[in-house]
Amino acid sequence: MFTLPFVLLSLSTISVVVLIFYALSKKPLAQLQVSFLAMLVCVFIVCFGVLMQEMLCDRYGIDPMNFEYFIYLGTCFFPVALFFTALIFKNTKIKFSKKYIIPFIIPVISILILWTNNWHHLFFVHYSMNIAEGVVGAYFNIHSIYTYLLLFISMIILLQASFKTSGIFSVQSILIIAGTLIPVGINLLGTTKLVDMSVYLTPMSFSLMMVLYAFAMLRFNFLNISPIALQRIVDVMSDCYLVLDTDEIIVDYNSTFVSTFHVQDLSLRKKKFFDLLTSTKNIDKFKKAFYSSIKNKVTYSLEYYDSRIHKTFNVEISPLYNKKVFIGVLILFKDITEHIMDMKKLKDSQDTLMESERLASLGQLIGGIAHNLKTPIMSIAGATEGLIDLIKEYDSSIDDPEVNSKDHHDIANDMMGWTEKIKEYSEYMSDIITAVKGQAVVMTEADNVIFDIEELVKRIDILMRHELKRAIVYLNVIMQVPENTSLQGDINSLVQVINNMISNSIQAYNGKTNQKIDLIVAKDNDNHLVISVRDYGPGLPDKVKDKLFNEMITTKGKNGTGLGLYMSYSTIKAHFGGDITFSSEIGKGTTFNIILPNYEMKV
Repeated sequence: MFTLPFVLLSLSTISVVVLIFYALSKKPLAQLQVSFLAMLVCVFIVCFGVLMQEMLCDRYGIDPMNFEYFIYLGTCFFPVALFFTALIFKNTKIKFSKKYIIPFIIPVISILILWTNNWHHLFFVHYSMNIAEGVVGAYFNIHSIYTYLLLFISMIILLQASFKTSGIFSVQSILIIAGTLIPVGINLLGTTKLVDMSVYLTPMSFSLMMVLYAFAMLRFNFLNISPIALQRIVDVMSDCYLVLDTDEIIVDYNSTFVSTFHVQDLSLRKKKFFDLLTSTKNIDKFKKAFYSSIKNKVTYSLEYYDSRIHKTFNVEISPLYNKKVFIGVLILFKDITEHIMDMKKLKDSQDTLMESERLASLGQLIGGIAHNLKTPIMSIAGATEGLIDLIKEYDSSIDDPEVNSKDHHDIANDMMGWTEKIKEYSEYMSDIITAVKGQAVVMTEADNVIFDIEELVKRIDILMRHELKRAIVYLNVIMQVPENTSLQGDINSLVQVINNMISNSIQAYNGKTNQKIDLIVAKDNDNHLVISVRDYGPGLPDKVKDKLFNEMITTKGKNGTGLGLYMSYSTIKAHFGGDITFSSEIGKGTTFNIILPNYEMKV
């Protein structure tokens, strides 16, 4: 009884049972594991049925055909299980629909015809455990053609997927080829009666097939296969990546992730990604993005700092779909540590340049202020001398009988006149000091106040008077809105921006005197306040226009830093939520427009 074929069949059955329990131990069960288990169950049915057939038929005189009713449950549905395994192997995951019922139709019909074979003999005319001695019925050919066709299609799908992911000559591809061809070849030889063989060979060949498949899948971790596109990403890529399934479990990653985060390779697989994060804040942030990406089918980005390795990453969390079927989530880690450091250095350098520009502007400002203050100081000194003379005259007239009350009133009126002049000059000096003080503050210290256009224009006039006078250029103020129109924001920043534009216009004349600069305050069609500075100089070259607000560019050669308009644009954006536009024509001049949104305007 214990013949070599019987022993081999017994070993085949035991090996299939071991594989079933091993596959079941891999929790949670993915689609590929379920389909692979279905194949194992089919092969077990065939092996166990043939084994019982051999052990019981001769001993108890049981008709071997009775075991075929059970054996063919595995035989008919194995090709279907293999077909779905191939589809899932290729696509990672599939969404079941009504069309997937079609592969089951022929196997179900085959089972029903086999179970009723005694009435019509369409499946077997004469059954024999020796395949060469059996006589098959008319329907058996339909069953065989469908079975081999489905096996052939499944093999093609498996090989295409294997070649795409691992290459034609990979161990995986060789195992799949061998595992598929051996049972198909043996069964073809038996079905066509080219070789005299026993029914033992069918279950043993399919058992060998499952062992080869299992070795490929388990050895190369294909029961937890990641998407094909991701498997082709080489480990030398600079970015780290992880692939998570719907249960937050890591199913794939690259060596860059292992080396960057200093983790053990074997410790990652099958672990929950969020268990690796130590910070509760990071866990909540990642989980929110993770589930939002799945729900909304969009990519989410976040910044993540790992305190353990002292690196900052830009993380992209993207859902992965294959023909509208969700298959996992891709998490990309882009190391931006160096970028952040470079940006900090750039910002520090920019702050230094901006401070240098501000100090240079203040240098010019102080020169103009010194000149502006000289006139009122000299006038106050003269008024003081006049007052002293009047005081002496009044003192000497007290005991003079010739001086009457009218003379005293005349002296008092003269003294009042000089006092009014001193008051006027003092107010003018106060305005100058206020304007200078506002421009001398650090630029980042914004003062959000309500001010009117009249105050704005007065400060501009005070601060730019000397520079305009020295260049012999006239500032023409054109008010197309009421002077009491009010704005809310940082008046000092706005004054500095407009003064910078006026200075640029002065320099645009290249020393040419008796020129005009228009300062226009108006409203546009969108009811925004527009402050324009217009000159009639040579205009801006095209190469400058394209870069004017995007780069630190200057037309002043070594005398310019390129920060003026760059800073002005940033100031208007940051402090007023506005915009700066310009128009320029070669030979006709340039106009800069400061556009301030209507909602920040109060009239």
